[in-house]
Amino acid sequence: MTQTFHGFDTAAMFKWSEPAEFPVTREQLSAYARATNDDIPAHLAGDLASPVFNVVPQFKVSAPLTLTMPPEALRMNGLHGEQDFRFHRPMVPGMTLVSRAMPIGIIPHSTGVTITVRSETTADGELVTDQYVTVFIRGAEVPEPLGEGPPDHRVPRGDGPLVAEVTRGFDSDQTFRYRDASGDEMPIHTDDDFARSFGLPGIILHGNCTLAFATRTVLAATCDDDTSRMKRLAVRYSRIVQPHEKITTRVWDGGERDGRRIYGFETAVDDGSLCLSNGLVEVE
Repeated sequence: MTQTFHGFDTAAMFKWSEPAEFPVTREQLSAYARATNDDIPAHLAGDLASPVFNVVPQFKVSAPLTLTMPPEALRMNGLHGEQDFRFHRPMVPGMTLVSRAMPIGIIPHSTGVTITVRSETTADGELVTDQYVTVFIRGAEVPEPLGEGPPDHRVPRGDGPLVAEVTRGFDSDQTFRYRDASGDEMPIHTDDDFARSFGLPGIILHGNCTLAFATRTVLAATCDDDTSRMKRLAVRYSRIVQPHEKITTRVWDGGERDGRRIYGFETAVDDGSLCLSNGLVEVE
């Protein structure tokens, strides 16, 4: 029997999905680096996964959940809301990863509803990455929460010094290259007419592509480009970004917490409005 919560299909709530395997290849890691204009040699050579690549292996278990849970008429209204990575081991070629996902929350907001999915990715039985993916369903309504949203990841600006401020631009074919490297084929990123039919101004960047560009600045400012030192990366997607726009990422020192250095970051588009907010990085 189908289980519903105000039009949302809840049959999968609070249950782990069937596991899915993902063999990591050097070619995949290198292609993702090129698709996000990454210039770190280990990423370009495919020796090591860039931080945001960690979303790719779990995509095939989390994406079907966030796509099929909303009411049918609203299933194409989803936008990436938040992302929270916890890195336990470097992801390298030759690994056979196993991912599973579990929806943990359906939460109402003023203009829509968020679905939060927790996922785990392992190799040889050991955790590589766990993460929380939140998708915002525009125009959806539920009267009360079911479950819970993602963990908090705000870093107050306070008196922490600014450690980086970098502006980057995108290529005209960025969304097409990112689609091919990530496996995220949602047509709002590559079909202008389709995007406009859903109330968008045209093709928009994948949220994780925008995050990958911002993370390049973060890695340089907080880890000296040593990806293995990054232990957590979390962010809220606050605004859509189009390929013609430029983004400026600011990183500030947030002090120490539980033996790790904490940094906050945010990314703004040309008019100063934030497209990435509540950014958190934990570094060892």
